[in-house]
Amino acid sequence: MRPASTRSRWSVMVWRGASSSPSCARASASPRLSASAEPPDPVLARAVPVRPHARRAHRVRRPRDAHMRHERELRLAGFEHIAGLDEVGRGSLAGPVVAAAVILPERHRIKGIRDSKVLTRRRREALYEQILDRAEAVAVGLMEVEVIDKVNILQATKLAMSEAIGRLTSAPDHLVIDALSLPYVDLPQRPIIDGDAISASIAAASIVAKVTRDRICAEFDERYPAYGFAVNKGYGTRRHYDALMSEGPCAWHRRSFAPIKMLLAGTQLPLDLVFDDLPLLDEEEIEPADDESLEVDPDASWRALLVG
Repeated sequence: MRPASTRSRWSVMVWRGASSSPSCARASASPRLSASAEPPDPVLARAVPVRPHARRAHRVRRPRDAHMRHERELRLAGFEHIAGLDEVGRGSLAGPVVAAAVILPERHRIKGIRDSKVLTRRRREALYEQILDRAEAVAVGLMEVEVIDKVNILQATKLAMSEAIGRLTSAPDHLVIDALSLPYVDLPQRPIIDGDAISASIAAASIVAKVTRDRICAEFDERYPAYGFAVNKGYGTRRHYDALMSEGPCAWHRRSFAPIKMLLAGTQLPLDLVFDDLPLLDEEEIEPADDESLEVDPDASWRALLVG
């Protein structure tokens, strides 16, 4: 890893997008329906015709593409190489946490960049290729299960981000990060709440990190087929919990996470009691359905991004 830059001491400012409220920032990226509190008076309804454009407010709004407002502000302040950072896999019960760093050119001309979680696999893979082709620099860092269990998942996430920064072929002079700060990285930085839905650079990093980790999960699914890693990505689905109860944890599971700790301690309670307080995800929540199956080029290895 390249030593951190010493050109300027890091600074931290938390940004929340267009609103100072986190809930407002989240709402702006979520579909909303407008509805009246009470049904209209039938007499008034007949007296005042509804204009056609008034009905538009009742349509479900789709998530918007992430924008470059934060990056433009930083360029106006004199920064030229702004790296967006995001991670994938913090809440998973198994596998590494993966972080990506992406420096986009000012006019990247990549349409449809959004938070990776709202994209189908087909769309994510297509954007991933465009990002690798058009970005100024892209790099990935990951921390394996052993590191996660040793230092905890938050610190492992920050280490993965620091590793990704060090692997960039173009040295960044400012960072925009999804809701985190990196106190040991000597660069100015801007943590942004819901950054993967707001900043194009962070959203691009989320796409690269997600595609990379999904490919890793597919490889480990072949090694440990009972757990369904290719589908659940290590998260807590019913099939995954069933496999944990019947097979026990494998070498890829995080021993420091509560469900795995309980199983290793010999807990033999029924599944619904053991995991009663834990989120049980549907597989569709982890992977939005595509209309068609997708074949990935076997030569498109995620390992190439780990060389730096």
